[in-house]
Amino acid sequence: MRTPTAKLLTREQLTLLAPAWRDAGKKVVLTNGVFDLLHVGHLRYLQEARRLGDLLVVGVNSDESVRQLKGDTRPILPATERAELVAGLECVDYVTIFHELTAIALVEIVQPTYYAKGGDYTERDLPEAEAVVHYGGFVVILPFHPERSTTALLEKIKQL
Repeated sequence: MRTPTAKLLTREQLTLLAPAWRDAGKKVVLTNGVFDLLHVGHLRYLQEARRLGDLLVVGVNSDESVRQLKGDTRPILPATERAELVAGLECVDYVTIFHELTAIALVEIVQPTYYAKGGDYTERDLPEAEAVVHYGGFVVILPFHPERSTTALLEKIKQL
């Protein structure tokens, strides 16, 4: 089994590997998120995403993009640690950190067969959806576990 750090890819490495996966006929699944305070909801969502194809690539938001999306108090953990934690999951094949506010650039690089997101989104909400369809892929909305979220976890911690 590869170590978590062996699963971490730079954008340049991802750009080189993605065409080889497609040429080999692999069904690539792409998803992305903050993954701050990794919890069982994340695990279940990533396991479900992995079952869609032959390999799962996860984009982790950079610290600056998280601040822009969620405010100055986030992220709790730095991107390098969040990426390493996600890479440590057996269901995840590769992880990359991205700096944009959306994962459109990752979609353009990976051109996934499936782009998976949790049920707290709809396809209409996803700025990445148009790019996924443009490359012949499919958007898949996975079940959402509202009681298993970072926001709910942070609220519980605040009450302690």
